[in-house]
Amino acid sequence: MSSTTGIATLHDQRAYRLSSLDILRGLVIVLMALDHVRDFTMTAAVQDPTADPTSGPLLFFTRWITHFCAPTFVFLAGTSAGLMSERKNPGELARFLLTRGLWLIALEVLLVSPSWTFAPAGVPGFDGKIYAALQVIWAIGASMVVLAGAQYLGRRACLIIGAVILLGHNLLDPVWPPASTTGNTAGVWAALHSRQLYEIGAVRIFFSYPLLPWIGVMFVGYGSAGLFTLPEKLRNQWLLRLGIGLTLAFVLLRATNVYGDPNLWRPDPHGFMGSLQSFLGTTKYPPSLLFLLMTLGPAAIASAYVDRLYSPAKRVLTTLGRAPLAFYVAHLYLVHTAAVLLGLAQGFSARQFLTHYRFFPEGFGVGLAGVYLIWIAVVVILYPLCRKVADAKARRRDWWLSYV
Repeated sequence: MSSTTGIATLHDQRAYRLSSLDILRGLVIVLMALDHVRDFTMTAAVQDPTADPTSGPLLFFTRWITHFCAPTFVFLAGTSAGLMSERKNPGELARFLLTRGLWLIALEVLLVSPSWTFAPAGVPGFDGKIYAALQVIWAIGASMVVLAGAQYLGRRACLIIGAVILLGHNLLDPVWPPASTTGNTAGVWAALHSRQLYEIGAVRIFFSYPLLPWIGVMFVGYGSAGLFTLPEKLRNQWLLRLGIGLTLAFVLLRATNVYGDPNLWRPDPHGFMGSLQSFLGTTKYPPSLLFLLMTLGPAAIASAYVDRLYSPAKRVLTTLGRAPLAFYVAHLYLVHTAAVLLGLAQGFSARQFLTHYRFFPEGFGVGLAGVYLIWIAVVVILYPLCRKVADAKARRRDWWLSYV
């Protein structure tokens, strides 16, 4: 057992790993599963309840809490790359980032996208076209490809470039082509800062995660890696200060309605909760400056405290956080399978669920309490798989384990 963490069942052979980052990664991957269970199994589910002013508080915050997932994942991917730079030369790191990034993009298209539809040959609701959804795995992979070249500039330069992107990309909002979900309206470059749909022959490609701000998040994560090499007490002090500063910056900037998000918040004359939901309802696609301040600030605060969690909870989250890709891919197939089984139990046919969840039959699904029960079951079922993957990574140094 590692003498520094006290929580790993085996000493991890990858010396650059930090238990607090694995715990945080495990926590957000569990929250991410909640969002996808809601998508697939909730009655009359909508993709983003935080953008719907009629959403009740429980549904709103069930979606809102999962907003922390993507920014934390991308930031920590950059941080891990930065920690690798301590033991790899720039050429070695460039090769790793390039190959891993391309691998993730291929995985998104070939393995992850079919999990959303169970219809790899074509989705009836999409005119029979093959559906390729470029989401968070794409964003991480493509950002790694860009970082493979940018890391030659050094961590400080990447931090500055990333910060400039995050602080300034909302200046593009008034002039950038708007999001499109109905077909080609602009060149592929438009997907850098807005959601775009492109149809190429029999393939329907949806850029769900506009890339530019995610590159900024990864660059900032890479440039911040030095913070995580500090002694634990000093590191946590800095994380707490930075987290509080980012969170306060969100509150103050959001309150002014001057800059940082294309959707302004408005006081609700009917009560405080409506006003709060409007205040917190920032833009994820693409992630606005305010969205990232709102999520990365509290994530930094959490990172300063996760080592204080109850020991069994730390062990579970560490295990999940050391096998995030295995969890991610497996959970999508498991959640979609759960939706098929639930549909059969409710009297529908399996064929009605071989499509994207937005086309699931009317009347299907469970309430929010049922969503939470299915979510817990999904995490419990996948834990043994993650434990096997995490244990293999802890015992061995095979090169391919860095790709799973």
